[in-house]
Amino acid sequence: CIRDRAYPGDEIHRLIARNGGTRNGFTWIDFTTFFETMPADRIDLGLQIEADRMVNSLFDPDEVVSERTVIISERQGAENQPMFLLGEEVTAAAFRVHPYHHETIGDMCDLETITHGELWHHYQTYYGPDNAIAIAVGDFDSPAMLARIEELFGPIPARSSAPVVERPEPPQRGERRVNLEGPGSTAYILAAYRSPAASEPDFFPMTIVSTILTGASGMNLFSAPPPNRSSRLYKALVETGLASGVSGSFSPTLDPYLYSISATVQTGQSPGDVEDALDKEMERILREPISQSELDTAIKQAQAQFAYSSESVTNQGFWLGYSSVVADTGWFEAFLDNLGSVTVEDAHRAALAYLPNRNRTMGHYLPQGQ
Repeated sequence: CIRDRAYPGDEIHRLIARNGGTRNGFTWIDFTTFFETMPADRIDLGLQIEADRMVNSLFDPDEVVSERTVIISERQGAENQPMFLLGEEVTAAAFRVHPYHHETIGDMCDLETITHGELWHHYQTYYGPDNAIAIAVGDFDSPAMLARIEELFGPIPARSSAPVVERPEPPQRGERRVNLEGPGSTAYILAAYRSPAASEPDFFPMTIVSTILTGASGMNLFSAPPPNRSSRLYKALVETGLASGVSGSFSPTLDPYLYSISATVQTGQSPGDVEDALDKEMERILREPISQSELDTAIKQAQAQFAYSSESVTNQGFWLGYSSVVADTGWFEAFLDNLGSVTVEDAHRAALAYLPNRNRTMGHYLPQGQ
């Protein structure tokens, strides 16, 4: 619901399109981002738009009402998806203290009641140069680009210091379980294991472990990799006919988050049978270190997927900004090397630390018909 003073209404979209560019913005659990991808000789327009957005945004009361309706509809649409409902319940059970407890889109009660004043206060608190990272990628002269960024953003006054949220999640002391009933004819299971933050030493070994179990993930929020039919859980769950699909999710985060394994239960099978097969594979990776050949294959797959997810200038900008939030730009630059240095012992240590059942929250979605 933000309109900028210099670029009111839909003028931003029209200007970007007329200049051959695209733009977007999104919020995830650790950050909010806005970006423009433009022809190199038109990028100054994107810089001007973002500088204006940071200091001159308007929160028209009528647009707040209109945008509230849009977001509520988006939330209601998500609630028609069993995996969204199950994921929300499992994450909420996994995090009792940390703000990761809440879905990014927010709870319905907040969407319905948040006021214009509360939105304006949030903007005044967080949308300032002292709480932002500017990323530029592409064909330009670096000193000139830096000077232009300083020219546009330097005069913008800092906001009042954004409060630091420090609510570390206490250690989990045993498996947690969620049984969710809802409409539909398909059952699902979701196993979410507490996992390391991006900056922790075990992040890269866990990336390799997740690749072995559920396939390589580019960890890019813009796209999802295809199913990896060579992964252990695809063979154990899908090829055996227990599940029609299986996938894993392991993302770089500022604080420790989750490695999640989801499976769609095949018609005629039960969630319990799928969980039993999952447990056997998890017990196997805890009991037996992976082979060197399996490690080498997983490293190549993870490196290839990461390289593919950072090919375009848009994705390179995304990764530089993302890594600056959860770690630093060196984390991004050393990503491939850090994957390549993972050993069999590293992977086994990470599996033992994060994949016991006592460290997970297990969820079942039980369909109740239409």
